[in-house]
Amino acid sequence: MAGLLRRTKHGLSTLSLPSPADYSETVTVSPHADDLRRDLDLALRLADAADGQSLPRFDASDLEISTKADNSHVTDADLATERAIRDILAAERPEDGIFGEEFGAEGSTHRQWIIDPIDGTANFLRGVPLWGTMISLAIDGVPQVGVVSMPALGRRWWASSGAGAWTATEDGPRALQTSSVSSLDDASVSFQSIAQWSDAGRLDTLLAIAARVWRDRAYGDVYSYMLLAEGRVDMVAEFGVKEYDIAAAVAIVREAGGRMTAADGTETISARSTLATNGRLHEDFLTLMND
Repeated sequence: MAGLLRRTKHGLSTLSLPSPADYSETVTVSPHADDLRRDLDLALRLADAADGQSLPRFDASDLEISTKADNSHVTDADLATERAIRDILAAERPEDGIFGEEFGAEGSTHRQWIIDPIDGTANFLRGVPLWGTMISLAIDGVPQVGVVSMPALGRRWWASSGAGAWTATEDGPRALQTSSVSSLDDASVSFQSIAQWSDAGRLDTLLAIAARVWRDRAYGDVYSYMLLAEGRVDMVAEFGVKEYDIAAAVAIVREAGGRMTAADGTETISARSTLATNGRLHEDFLTLMND
């Protein structure tokens, strides 16, 4: 049984999570889901290990921060979290490949674990709780398992192909479903930042989208995708993203009924852009993105 590590006023506590076998029997699953059940169980345990490294360092007065070659920040927590995940994978899945943000790619790309140890490092180092670990298993480049853990919020989401998307609650797992919004006039959208769209030469596109929809907000990073999977927003789009920024979200959004492509509609996680929607509005947003 997995356990979500959470910070409370009394210190760190654990919310017990069921194994995939405990909840997948309550929904109609595809035969393929059985093949991924052990992988999802491992991914949840990897998230437990990640939380054990990252959460105790969140808002720590002695957090070590350095700057990478691309001028982005990295903390000792980013490095320790990815190492913890890699150590478990080396012991339990030595034949699988790994692609992590901090230590790069190694091994097979047929079955590849794609890891972002702390998505939202800028938030993490400033004490903003909107950050999380993203863990995905991609098979031949397609994310089939995804786990997102945001322990500072006490939240976790997970999915595997054919078995639905889920989140942990005090009352047990709850199935995720994207929204039923079918009109752009009623849509709520989230984007990463104005600067990101400007750097991509797409600021006019962002302004056009904002003018067309009901509501726009920059919730940012992985949390935006989880809000989409829960049906709370209807579109998320980003530019300049790497595979580890989106792979786990792809599996979760897809299993919740949504759709994720590159900004031009290509079905890939390596195009350095992403458009995620509730599914019903995907073609409409593609038109807005590429007018």
